[in-house]
Amino acid sequence: MTRGEIKIEEYRLTEEPYYLPLKDEVEIFRAAFRSKIPVLLKGPTGTGKTRFIEYMAYSLSRELSGSASLPLITVACHEDLTATDLVGKFLLRGDETVWVDGPLTRAVKIGAICYLDEVVEARKDTTVIIHPLSDHRRLLPIDKKGEIVEAHKNFLLVISYNPGYQSATKDLKQSTRQRFVAIDFDYPPRDKEAEIIRHESDVDEETARELAKAGEKIRNLKGHALSEGASTRLLIYAGRLIREGVSPRRACDIAITASLTDEPEVQRSLSEVLSAIFP
Repeated sequence: MTRGEIKIEEYRLTEEPYYLPLKDEVEIFRAAFRSKIPVLLKGPTGTGKTRFIEYMAYSLSRELSGSASLPLITVACHEDLTATDLVGKFLLRGDETVWVDGPLTRAVKIGAICYLDEVVEARKDTTVIIHPLSDHRRLLPIDKKGEIVEAHKNFLLVISYNPGYQSATKDLKQSTRQRFVAIDFDYPPRDKEAEIIRHESDVDEETARELAKAGEKIRNLKGHALSEGASTRLLIYAGRLIREGVSPRRACDIAITASLTDEPEVQRSLSEVLSAIFP
């Protein structure tokens, strides 16, 4: 392998991720991929957005002849993430200066799904750089090299954010939002969530149902005592602790109550809800 050549295999998923479809999100995403339409995933934390993308990257590979799997490059956005971090930079290696592609450039070149998780957390210049990629042009300008890279036919840009969590200053601008089709994610219905908890934590069906019930009741406190409800992820964590021998009540205290809030009064409210389910 020559210097600068991209190792596609390191971005391929070798095992099928577990994902339980709730509506028509799989069909919508598949249609967007075929139509080369960028996708925006909206919803609370822990509702399966990242797992969904992993599942789609794996399953879409079946439609691509000659591919073992569709590569997936994920970027966890944060306030220090710049356009340079995404596109690439010149670095000094020994006695020479070499160009190193950023994750977005790698995805554009190899034909991967590039998933920018919580994109509004990144600096504003990062959203500007994705605009030419998220319309009919499908181009990535690399200003530092004076190049413009045309996206591979299999490239797809996917971004996500939690609209209920972000402040107005970090909301997506309309100039960005209207370049994407949007798929909404929310907490699953109780029966579906119980199925997910049982599969992911390997607890028995009754425990999974009780954990799903707890999650549903805790979410009713959102907006009153809580800014965020209990995510499916936290319920799975509680289930895994229970599977390892931790009592259900203690597992919920650790995985749910302590994770959601530090306020004593709110913790007491959560404890009352959990005590009614796990005495």
